[in-house]
Amino acid sequence: MGTRIKKGDRVIVVSGSREIRGQQGKVLEVLLSKKRVIIEKVNIVKRHTKPTQTNQAGGIIEKEAPVHLSNVMLVDPSDGKPCRVGVKTLEDGRKVRYSKRSGETFN
Repeated sequence: MGTRIKKGDRVIVVSGSREIRGQQGKVLEVLLSKKRVIIEKVNIVKRHTKPTQTNQAGGIIEKEAPVHLSNVMLVDPSDGKPCRVGVKTLEDGRKVRYSKRSGETFN
């Protein structure tokens, strides 16, 4: 397992700038080479782009910027609070991620 956070997980930002700390969102992409994640509607930045063949209008585009993996925690499915993640092997040999707070598994 490369990381304990995967695409589609609900995460909360636990540290960082005042604007993004405490925000929750769904993980859109995990950038393993840079150890960062892109979270939906969190850490929005504005990019000034020139008109190109693909983007005729150009202008100011808002998009999500990556957040470091160490600054986010998975949201516990039982109570919605941040939790640490463990990995355990089931009887049938599958590895699953689980919340160390409640013991509940992630899908």
